[in-house]
Amino acid sequence: MPETPLNDIALLEPLLDSWDRSNTILVNLLQAIPRTSLSIKATESSPSIAQLFTHIHYVRLVFILEDAPEFAGELPAEEWMSEPDPAAIARMLRESALLVRQAVKSRLETRRQMDLHYDHPILFLQHMLWHEGYHHGQIKLALRLAGCPLTDQEAGPLTWRIWMRRSGAPQP
Repeated sequence: MPETPLNDIALLEPLLDSWDRSNTILVNLLQAIPRTSLSIKATESSPSIAQLFTHIHYVRLVFILEDAPEFAGELPAEEWMSEPDPAAIARMLRESALLVRQAVKSRLETRRQMDLHYDHPILFLQHMLWHEGYHHGQIKLALRLAGCPLTDQEAGPLTWRIWMRRSGAPQP
């Protein structure tokens, strides 16, 4: 990885804040879904909503294990678990988000590349954001197809407002 000026470290906190906000949005989405809807699938062969959330957790942990093993957590036994408890899924997501945050922060501060897949720690973080946004859309589509969509009024405060909130501004 090329040497970066110390000024680039000033971008670290906004970058990590974007990761934190993204995870907050994901957990908010989970918490907005009725427990009984976690088994919904977009199609018969699709993963359930619960499985999409646990897959996100699993993928985070696998890539940390492969690219920053010093931050690796314990991998779940299954990638696509059908966890029925949203509180347990939220705990998983918060724990793996913290590990991603720590791995990226450490690798940026020490100017170390990721071990296997990425030329730069920011590319790892961007991949996680893209991957999770993709599944966020799948979850919302599954809800819509099942006849129980989240309205813009329900989803807005849980998602877009999190992204657009200015630092230090009171939260709704």
